[in-house]
Amino acid sequence: MARINDSFRKLKAGYLFPEIGRRVTKFCSENPQANVIRLGIGDVTEPLPPVIVKAFHKAVDELASRQTFRGYGPEQGYDFLRQAIVDNDYLARGAAVELDEVFISDGSKCDTGNILDVFGADNIVAITDPVYPVYVDTNVMAGRTGQADDAGRFAGLVYIPCTAANNFIPELPEGKVDLIYLCYPNNPTGTVTRREQLQQWVGYAKANDAVILYDAAYEAYITDPAIPHSIYEIEGARDVAIEFRSFSKTAGFTGVRCAFTVVPKSLMGTAADGEKVSFHALWNRRHCTKFNGVSYPVQRAAEAVYSAQGKPQVRAIIDFYLENARLIREGLQASGMTVYGGVNAPYVWVKTPGTETSWEFFDRLLNQAHLVGTPGSGFGAAGEGYFRLSAFNSRDKVEEAVRRFRNVIG
Repeated sequence: MARINDSFRKLKAGYLFPEIGRRVTKFCSENPQANVIRLGIGDVTEPLPPVIVKAFHKAVDELASRQTFRGYGPEQGYDFLRQAIVDNDYLARGAAVELDEVFISDGSKCDTGNILDVFGADNIVAITDPVYPVYVDTNVMAGRTGQADDAGRFAGLVYIPCTAANNFIPELPEGKVDLIYLCYPNNPTGTVTRREQLQQWVGYAKANDAVILYDAAYEAYITDPAIPHSIYEIEGARDVAIEFRSFSKTAGFTGVRCAFTVVPKSLMGTAADGEKVSFHALWNRRHCTKFNGVSYPVQRAAEAVYSAQGKPQVRAIIDFYLENARLIREGLQASGMTVYGGVNAPYVWVKTPGTETSWEFFDRLLNQAHLVGTPGSGFGAAGEGYFRLSAFNSRDKVEEAVRRFRNVIG
């Protein structure tokens, strides 16, 4: 009989968001009259900007003609999109990134998990806590960890607590680690890290031959000009960091699917025989072997994000969600709740009332106010006692959600 990958069995509970979906589905089936407002999963609600839709349609029309039809595209992505990314996301900010260092994909969630293919199983992995669950779960699935303890922490991972005491900014590990996951603007806490703090992490990585896996999926939500949008704005980062970006929350591509990962050619790893090997070459091989590329119409749609018309249209959507975040943040603060984030990020991180656990608060909100958020414990042990709210929803639903919060908390 075929053997399973036993590492999957270490994941005792269902993935966080399916569990939320299960509870909400059960509640809705038992209470069909309830008008449930969902501020849990960070899925966008606003339609694609017109210039993106136009580019999408044009590219689809090209596929209807023999003269302009395209089949397989380059696995790494079309140059027209890669160049637009380099020019607008990096060179414009003084960050040195080359076209062939950009790899187009169907999502940052996929890439942050798939990147583990190019790293040895014996690397010591550091995880911030709380953390986006994919970072932990994919390491567990890959067999890099032991079992989880009662708090949900897996043996074999180095956890770096991010709490109110340290302003949710992780401190450097006391010992040596090889891989470091950082996400800023942060999911779930909505906090940001400053240039000098990132410089410390780059310095640590250089001193310890470590690699930083930097998830910048929410960089477009940064409003403070002093906050770096890319780790490559930090001197020396090209030698120690891989960066992940996404069009999902920037331009509403959660259903369209397009993202990219930057792997600098100067980033090196060590083979078992001591030889220095380029992670860029390894990722290129992995990408070409296991991925056939993002469709041509989707890449043309993504290119339109950087057009003269696209930039203000995309900015308007981002500003819309940031205004939602402001309404949530200020509304909950007015109710006496302790709130973080929601300024440079589309997420608001809320301290649960009194001694309520995050799942108890989830159930109370669902049953009493018909509101859905995300329990902080689902992001790690240090997330217990907190609750994440997403700004991705319509304005009227956000305003109604704030009113319901006040009724429940008051």
